[in-house]
Amino acid sequence: MSVPNAPAAAIGTPPDTPVLTGGRAVGLVATLILGVLSYQLNASMLAPALPHIARELRTDVAEVSQVTSLFFLAGAIGGVVLSRWSDYIGRRCALIVVLVVAAVGTIACVVAPNLPLLLTGRVLQGASSAAFQLAYVILSESLSAKVFGTTLGVITAVNGGAGGLDGWVGGLLTDNFGYRSIFVVILIFVVISLLAVMLVVPAGGRPTPTGRMDWWGAAALSLSLICMTYFVSNGASAGWLAPVTLACLAGTLVSFIAFWMIEKRRTSPLIAVRHLRSRQVWPVIASTILTLSGIFAVINFTVVLLSQNAEVGYGLNAATSALFFLAPAALIGVAAAPLAGWLAGKQGWIRILRAGLVLSLLALVVIAVFPTRQGTVIACVAVLGITYNGLVLTTINGLGVLLSPPEAPAALPGLNGAGFGIGAGLGIAIVAPFTAAGTLGGFTTALWVSIAITGLALGASLLIRSRPGQKL
Repeated sequence: MSVPNAPAAAIGTPPDTPVLTGGRAVGLVATLILGVLSYQLNASMLAPALPHIARELRTDVAEVSQVTSLFFLAGAIGGVVLSRWSDYIGRRCALIVVLVVAAVGTIACVVAPNLPLLLTGRVLQGASSAAFQLAYVILSESLSAKVFGTTLGVITAVNGGAGGLDGWVGGLLTDNFGYRSIFVVILIFVVISLLAVMLVVPAGGRPTPTGRMDWWGAAALSLSLICMTYFVSNGASAGWLAPVTLACLAGTLVSFIAFWMIEKRRTSPLIAVRHLRSRQVWPVIASTILTLSGIFAVINFTVVLLSQNAEVGYGLNAATSALFFLAPAALIGVAAAPLAGWLAGKQGWIRILRAGLVLSLLALVVIAVFPTRQGTVIACVAVLGITYNGLVLTTINGLGVLLSPPEAPAALPGLNGAGFGIGAGLGIAIVAPFTAAGTLGGFTTALWVSIAITGLALGASLLIRSRPGQKL
């Protein structure tokens, strides 16, 4: 299988958008890397600093944890809304808006004297999640098919952080200069990337010359995402049948139904209902949510807790656990993601996604069968760096671009980006009660639950179909 001569043709790129080559293409990719790093460093560098923030702002760690949860919630909403808005105002303009908002939020975090202002800054920073979706679409509209897959893999690799070392650097900055130094470093990245975008990213043509942004649909979908996020978090803490949890579930359903009804009546919807029903859209989103629910929870939660458990696990400290189980997959993914994009361009995006899920399932099964064998688990997590961080994440991001409706090129990338956050939170919430037992049986059950969810992700991927005339 092969992709069309230019991915842009598959998503409706305007004819006046130039295809960049040589140095201009390299400059564009480097600029987009800076842009997505402005978001990713916000996501990964702050974790070691949470206790320091709690002490300086005279609050507890539970309250400070909102700097992470609100950041990712804002990212889910910003990724959907701002990326779709770019169909009307242009990619370059939207990316500039995203980075300006991120800069304002970062400045607020640097000077914040209290938690409310810090949380406000984190919400503004989280909106910069749209940098990823915008980068994917800009690559598809500006580069040829020969380099699209590889460069998309490069951007996807950044989604795993700076080789797994960014959290470690965040800890060093906090210990030596205080947690605010993290935001100063991030602000430097944001300013440099903003200047680079203004100089390097082409203005191009406007993909949607008619219609207006569907702000009512965006509001209804955003409310649904907010309610869903709190449904997952409250379900994990208060119980899935607790009144507050059920209220959040009801809010999720009501607001999504409202979104559906709004979209049916709009001439320029956020995404048309007929597309939501199509096998180019909903199976992609379902595959993303289920994949993150299954595999992300294993790598970033269950295995990490198992490795630090002194009774049935390996008794490692937090730093050693991260070095053995988080850094390898991230580092391997940095190299594997670009290769996965190149391979998908040669063999087919859907085929490589399914192959990655099958291989990931095999690695997960080995972990579940031999959870007490530390060396075996480390090796399997490294394999997931190739199959999950490389093959699966790269192809699912690529399909989000290539299968997006022609009249709404940024719609599916935005929805797919929101699926990443939903899936990650849902997966951890589902397995948390089993791992909380701290027993070998609890950890094993959590692993098999994740395997079952990943199997559903594979099933969803089998339902993905390309549009007539596409070969994906």
